[in-house]
Formats: sequence, structure tokens, C-alpha cells
Amino acid sequence: MVILTLNCGSSSVKYQVYDWATQEVLAKGAVERVGTDEAFIGHKAQGKEEVEIQKACKDHKDAIDLVLSCILDKDMGVLSDISEIKAVGHRVLHGGEKIKQSVLIDDEVLKTFKEIEGLGPLHIPANVMGIEAAQKVLPDVPHAAIMDTAWHQTMPETSFLYAVPYEWYQKYSVRRYGFHGTSFLYTAKRAAVLLGKKPEDTNLIIAHIGNGASINAVKNGKSFDTSMGLTPLEGLIMGTRSGDLDPAIINYIKDNAGYSSEEIETILNKKSGVLGISTKYTDRRDIRDGAAAGDKQCQLAVSMECYRIRKYIGSYLAALDGNVDAIVFTAGVGEMAPHIRGPVLEGLEALGIEVDLEKNKTCTSRNAEFCISKDSSRIKIFVIPTDEELVMTEDAYALMNGTYDVHTNFTYSFQSKDYDNKERSHSLPKDIEKNPKLKDIIVSPK
Repeated sequence: MVILTLNCGSSSVKYQVYDWATQEVLAKGAVERVGTDEAFIGHKAQGKEEVEIQKACKDHKDAIDLVLSCILDKDMGVLSDISEIKAVGHRVLHGGEKIKQSVLIDDEVLKTFKEIEGLGPLHIPANVMGIEAAQKVLPDVPHAAIMDTAWHQTMPETSFLYAVPYEWYQKYSVRRYGFHGTSFLYTAKRAAVLLGKKPEDTNLIIAHIGNGASINAVKNGKSFDTSMGLTPLEGLIMGTRSGDLDPAIINYIKDNAGYSSEEIETILNKKSGVLGISTKYTDRRDIRDGAAAGDKQCQLAVSMECYRIRKYIGSYLAALDGNVDAIVFTAGVGEMAPHIRGPVLEGLEALGIEVDLEKNKTCTSRNAEFCISKDSSRIKIFVIPTDEELVMTEDAYALMNGTYDVHTNFTYSFQSKDYDNKERSHSLPKDIEKNPKLKDIIVSPK
């Protein structure tokens, strides 16, 4: 049985095709620049070279049509007929206070998403467009919404409420929701396996650092606090988002620079973060190279990002009473950027965190799970490549079979000590051939 997962952004459609019977990824890729004549797809099928095709896509339906044409193509495809797809899982940013877990999509669910678009104006409309487009192309299979906020439903009021008039929460659902839930779920469960503990016996601090970035305090295997808030704008410094700032800045800039509220929100979401500080880059690799070449703005962007992550780790250590089993780095930057991880962690020995800088420098692979702490470190430091698509796939499968439940009552395949990501296992030897020291820092389940 084949399950298709879709992650629709405002101008992109990411996808994965998964064979449930063999537990393998058959194909994955993304359509970029949706809504333009310059749209293109990057498609990678199992055992074949990646291909890139340019094709105008006026909307998400065109993009999904392009995805399916690649999946079904006789040369680069992986399926012989569209009927092989038995379910579709959609990543959805927000369910507000109404939809708190993954759910099968019907008219009422779609109506709810449209009603709460204001909680995620940059993401929810694109999520809805993707769902409606996929339903038109695949009308006879179940479609599931995998909620990015679901993991954080266990946060206590002391974590999720803001110190604003309480009626704002009662009337307008103003609260901290948190995001990157599928990533935190996956890495929290995998960290428990690596520690040889039950999920409910683990306390973790997980840093999901990509273009979007957030950090999560996990207490007894459940989300306890997280850095993103009502929207994904709060918290860490990100690729183009500001993260935490004094809200009075908004009116100050309105009065002094003449921007409207909408323009300021766009700037805070799309022109701030490391882009705003470096003045030219969002890709951390470009910023790293600029910093190494002496670019002062790039150096400042690196230092500011590291400091914000470090500060959150300290606050979450306090929130968890110092009882932390491991700090976990994940997502593109968290997995591949030693120049970020090192400054974040160095010098924290008094807190029980001892990073091995040589191991950290070595750790540049997304095809295994690694430990970069010293053997003497009280708190382990793991680098765990995330797999949000697998969470989406397993939720969609469970929903269509009536076996889905909240994560505290549900066991995922990757919680097994014997779990093997075949795609990563196949690619790992090539990484080790290029960097032999990698094999010395791979961590295995206890």
C-alpha cells in the first residue's frame, strides 16, 4: 500500500511516496515557485538520479498534477497507476483550539481551517489550497491532516498562556501553540530509544534549527514548553523571522518609518532573522562562509543566533529543574552546522553539558544518529536527523485504519530498537567513505 504525503507552502509543494509494505521511500521531492511560469520540480526516485524539470504551475493543483506525472512517469516514476495511492497525509500548520490532533479531512474540518486562517495567514491558506487541489486529483482516497501543533497540546497553562487580558484567550484563542510538532515527536521518541528509556521517563531539550527554528522542553516524554507562540514568528532567530522582540517596536517603526502594520509583519517574517542581520543571506552556509572571510555582519548573525539558542537552553534547563537526559539538535542547520552547535554548547560544563568539539566538527551527515558529547557529560548531546514525513505517513495510515491515538497512547515504528531507515542506511557508507571519523560517533539504541 502506498501513502503520499504533501507539505504545501505558499509557493511550494514538498512530497514523499512511501510503500507501507516494504517500509521504504519510493520517491520524494518538491515543486518550487508555484504560481509562476518559472516553477520547477526536483524529483528523486528510489535507485535513480535526481531530475529537475521546469514547468509553469499557476496554482497548487498544477503543482500536484506535476508531482503525480513524475510519480507515474515510465522512466522516472515509481508507480504504474494512480490507484496504488491509498491515502494522502497533509501537513497543516494550525488547528487552533478546535483541532488538536491529526484528523481525517471532511467538509467540517476544512471549514475549521478556513475559519482560523488568521492564526496562520502565511501558512494555512496554502495548506487549504493543497488539500483542495489534492482532493480534486485524488477524490476517492482518505485525506488526513497532520497537525503541526498536536505535539504541544500537553503544555500546561503556565507555559501556553500569555500575560494579557484573559478574555483574549477566551474570545480570540490567543495563546502559545508551538510548531514543528512532527519533528519534535520523532526526535523525542528516537532520543528515548537511544537512551534506553521509556518516553515517559525522558526529559529533553530539542532544538529544531532550520530556516524556521524552534526549541522544545520535553518533560516525562511530553511537550512542556516551546519557543514559538501564537504563530511561528516568536522565539529563536530564524532564516528570515525575527524571533523574540519587544512588541512596542511595531508602533515605534510605524510612527517613525511610515510602514503599515501589514508591512511590518511582512518584514518581521520575511526580511528579518539572519537575513536582516547579515543584510544579504538566509542560508547559514553562506553566512558561515561570509563570517570566515571576515564579513562583520555575517559574524554578528552567527553570534546572535547562537546566543539566542544558548539562552533558551539555559531557561529550559531551569524549567526542567536541571533534570535533563539529553540535548538534541535536528533539522537542516541543527544536523549539519558544527559552527552553530559548538558556540551554543561550549563552556556549559557547570550545567552538566560537555560537548566534544572534535566530535561536533566531525558530525556532518544526515544519515545516522550521533552523540557529540564527552563520555563524562552528565547530559548527552545527540544529533538526530528528523523524519517528519514518516510521522505524517504513520498518522495517515492509522487514521484510515481507525487505530490512531494521541502519541502517549500510540507506538510508532521508529520507537523500536530495531527500526532501520533503509534510505539512510544505504547512503551512510558513502558519507563514511568521505569522512571515516563518522563511524566513531554513531550512537546505537540501548
